[in-house]
Amino acid sequence: MGKWKDGTGTLAAPGDLAVPLEVAASYRARRRGLLGRDGIAGALLIVRTNSVHTFGMRFAIDVAYLDRSFRVLSVVTMRPGRLGMLRPRGRHVLEAEAGAMAGWGVRRGVRVRVETGPVEGALRGGPGEGPGWGGPGEGPG
Repeated sequence: MGKWKDGTGTLAAPGDLAVPLEVAASYRARRRGLLGRDGIAGALLIVRTNSVHTFGMRFAIDVAYLDRSFRVLSVVTMRPGRLGMLRPRGRHVLEAEAGAMAGWGVRRGVRVRVETGPVEGALRGGPGEGPGWGGPGEGPG
């Protein structure tokens, strides 16, 4: 498996919708997550985790649990002050403002693509840039 780094990227959602993405890979970034924020433009990918909580959060979030091939195991909406279930097959978690994932077509069984690198900003239609499935060093299957 490749080495993940904190940074930005793009989430390629179904229908080739490109969503701005923040990547939380370090212990510090993973621990902080979305705490202390009033919202997020796009999504946050927390790598190497299979459970999250919303203690100290200011807004409700959609949480998608992803397996090692970035297939969505489940999507749940969590209000502030909740503890998420442990997903044994989960390897990564994708977080966004409540309701966003349904609009992007992210649901159980769907496979998303993560492309790391600079982000141009707003949501845009059309295919994501680059060929990579998953993340660093991760192939499509």
